[in-house]
Amino acid sequence: MAPSTDSKDECCSLYSMSSSRFEEDEEGIGFDGTNEEPETEDDFKDKLVAAMDATYLKAAKARVTALAAIRKAFVSRYALEFVSERRSTICDIVERCIKKGKGEEQGSAALLAAIVCVSLGSGDDTDAIFNELKSTMMTILMDKSVGASVRSHIATSLGLCCFIAGSGSESCDEILESLHTLFSASYFKGNGVAPNLGPETTALHAAALYAWSLLCTIQPASYVSRFADKYLSKLIELLDSSDVELRIAAGETIAVIFEICREARMDISPSAVLTDKLRQLATDSQKFRAKKDRKKQRSSFRDVLKFIEDDELPSETVKFGRERLFIDSWCRRRQYDAFCHVLGSGMNLHLKENDLLRDVFELGPPLPIDEPVQKISKFQRKMENIASFKARTKSRGKQRDKKVDVLW
Repeated sequence: MAPSTDSKDECCSLYSMSSSRFEEDEEGIGFDGTNEEPETEDDFKDKLVAAMDATYLKAAKARVTALAAIRKAFVSRYALEFVSERRSTICDIVERCIKKGKGEEQGSAALLAAIVCVSLGSGDDTDAIFNELKSTMMTILMDKSVGASVRSHIATSLGLCCFIAGSGSESCDEILESLHTLFSASYFKGNGVAPNLGPETTALHAAALYAWSLLCTIQPASYVSRFADKYLSKLIELLDSSDVELRIAAGETIAVIFEICREARMDISPSAVLTDKLRQLATDSQKFRAKKDRKKQRSSFRDVLKFIEDDELPSETVKFGRERLFIDSWCRRRQYDAFCHVLGSGMNLHLKENDLLRDVFELGPPLPIDEPVQKISKFQRKMENIASFKARTKSRGKQRDKKVDVLW
């Protein structure tokens, strides 16, 4: 592992010069969308360093503002060099804010950890950050005295960090088990009655389920198949949850499970109970549900139903700059949504420039700025899309075969 170029002494000296700016300006320092983007790279770096220094301030509100500014900066630019040079300081900031902070500060720090791992990509630096933060984040994740919204951010961050740095390791197995422990609290009781949970708790369970299904996309098919044998009926019950996000998370997770098992030619077939529930949710028009929730739910479950019944894969095209990303599988959709969740408005920029995202989504090296993109017909694009999916399916099968089998 390459040594970091930063030090705590450097950080302290910079802190003394710039911290007062945050005490006076609670709106941030140029990364929150209210001010203009820094005009130069040096200006960008100076403001980022000032934000990092401000995470050492005594006022919790100032620390939260500083964390938000850092996150905004790393989302708005692909700052690989900056993050790599200051990895240990950034890791220290995240760990301290998660351990000693409260509420919003902890959640913001957790999301920052995920964005840092996305910026660094796979490699020794990301592995080091993941190993340093995992224990602290796991402790907070399972601590019932911590607010559910904070734990939701922790679950999201752990899932994505593990996806980038911890696939195939014992750490990944431990995180999978902890995430399942969380969302299994929403499983129906033995008498078929749903547990009585508040909205923040069900939001936590949905976040845990999304993170768990993300990690399933890089697990051996045998792991996913064993889980399906044991718990698929429980996931199907979650389709009756009163929370729309948990229903959608359950439906899309079921689609991921079926896709992985079908790719591996494992014996899995939908029950009449499953297809009936999916059909009902895909056409739900009950007035007691909010109109926005009904629309979101119907859209998701129409796609899930088509896949479960007819093996029809999702088909979406994301345009960014002069390029297109084809989302043509449930695993790929889950991965895309996970990155979107932490990158937000910066997703397209990172698709253009970030080596990790271009590798995950098989986009190839970033396009030269002046290189024209040759237009192709819709038919050619469709044929290339089909060929690409077949190649990915074959590649994923080989990768899963190489992974060490773990017992549930």
